[in-house]
Amino acid sequence: MVNLMQVICCLLGEGEDVVLATVIDSSGSTPRRGGSQMVVCANGTIGGTIGGGLVEAEVMGLAREVFRTSIAQTKTLELTGSTVASTDQMICGGRMEILLEFIAASHENHSTFRNLVKVLQNKPKSYLLIDLGGIGGCRGVMKRCLVQEGNVVWGEFLYPVSGLETLTLQAGKERLPGVLEIETQRFFVEPALSPETVYLFGAGHVSQQVALLTALVNFRTVVLDDRPEFANQERFPRADEIKVLGSFDQAFGDLPIDHDSYLVIVTRGHVHDKTVLAQALRSEAGYVGMIGSRKKRDKIYQALLEEGFSSQDIERVHCPIGLNIGGETPEEIAVSIVAELIKERSERQRS
Repeated sequence: MVNLMQVICCLLGEGEDVVLATVIDSSGSTPRRGGSQMVVCANGTIGGTIGGGLVEAEVMGLAREVFRTSIAQTKTLELTGSTVASTDQMICGGRMEILLEFIAASHENHSTFRNLVKVLQNKPKSYLLIDLGGIGGCRGVMKRCLVQEGNVVWGEFLYPVSGLETLTLQAGKERLPGVLEIETQRFFVEPALSPETVYLFGAGHVSQQVALLTALVNFRTVVLDDRPEFANQERFPRADEIKVLGSFDQAFGDLPIDHDSYLVIVTRGHVHDKTVLAQALRSEAGYVGMIGSRKKRDKIYQALLEEGFSSQDIERVHCPIGLNIGGETPEEIAVSIVAELIKERSERQRS
């Protein structure tokens, strides 16, 4: 969510009007689920995806109408026949309801999305609410607000507080994103989440390739190494942050490691790997992975057990890191690592 909001911010700041297409509901087999978004520029360029093929082609056509009228609309697409055959995925047919809204490049809208990004980057446990208007209709201009612990922390909720309490209670019970209703009003409710962060300990060839892929699949990426000639923006142009360490002995420093943190240990040697792994096992990271052979792994594990770590601690570690796809080159190893990160993230989102 944050990445696309940042794209919209940049476009509005450059004076470009945009149309934002959001899948607000889906049923059956569909190429993308609720919450998937695509931004469309007036010249036809897009960012994000809601499924490809005729789905996006039809949305592009509808976007032209929204640009012309400046009025939001919703469209229900039945995925059957040629529409299904043209999508990017093998699906059996389903239904998607898509909201298209016009966002003018005004100072007010630019400020609105800039503030929204700022709030989201603080990683609050919150919900983004979009007021869709009455059942059977659609508001001409969408109203958004961000709700945290039952209170509006950004934007404006135009209805009684009891309505907000009902929405947040429903949101806690439902699988979201999705559409919720209060009496005659419809709201699209989406968990407001910042991208999970991948911390790459080591800035070698494998790390370079991993950083390119994590950026493509919406992970925030932080690279850490004790060699400034390796840990720099030139070698890692897509990284969100690069940290040059004094040494790997203090690799974590003030890093905000939490359950949404993915630690990838790919330093230049097993001594540094062990040093970082020991610190990782004391953290609350949701994922810990380390590169290396089973022989190297077993040697490091034995040393950590002798230092007081438990077998339960060791069981947290994915090593050898990555899915077993038989890769050998840095590029292939990076694919296997990022595939495992995606798998872990998907399993958490479904749980």
